[in-house]
Amino acid sequence: MTDQPRPATLAATALIDSDHPDVAAFARQHARGGDARERAVALTLAVRDGFRYDPYRIDLTPEGMRASTVLACGHGWCVPKAVLLAAVCRAAGIPARLGFADVRNHLSTERMRQTMQTDLFIWHGYADLWIDGRWVKATPAFNVELCERFGLLPLDFDGRADSIYHPFDRAGNRHMEYVRERGTFDDLPLAAIVADFQQVYGAWMVDPATLRSASFQHDVERETQ
Repeated sequence: MTDQPRPATLAATALIDSDHPDVAAFARQHARGGDARERAVALTLAVRDGFRYDPYRIDLTPEGMRASTVLACGHGWCVPKAVLLAAVCRAAGIPARLGFADVRNHLSTERMRQTMQTDLFIWHGYADLWIDGRWVKATPAFNVELCERFGLLPLDFDGRADSIYHPFDRAGNRHMEYVRERGTFDDLPLAAIVADFQQVYGAWMVDPATLRSASFQHDVERETQ
């Protein structure tokens, strides 16, 4: 039996604020196509490449995780970018929910490795979109410029196959390993994410400005020259 979308997968929430005027305007501008699949693809690519991936600017407050905040800031890490994609899809009438997994990220900056003290990224976020009668995963985290800089294969999305991280980069080096699936949620489970981040990344969470005071883009450029 197909896991049918519930009304909640089209509803606005405080964090997936699909009813925000700017979110609705973004959806109207970018949801181009002759059917829901084409519109979902267009929205995914617009969120993927229109907002710079920046894991240094993690703000776990409700305001920091809100879809409309990503629109206002122009950047985000995997979870708020997934929240934005879910929000604009809901605004366009496409049922959407959030999915999460723990991944081992073999691609990072030296500053992140020193700060996190682990290559395990818990609660990695993606969007789960209802297209042509089934759920399809879309991961809008890494903008295409970042992929080119790091030698990654961009995460393309055609609305038919799941779009999840590649296990290897262009050179055949280990890139991403999925180690735990956390399931899907109709709204962002922020309290659970915060609690787990504090437990796993304790020192970083005590002083998140350790990364926020630096530039992810500059670190990437320096380490990939």
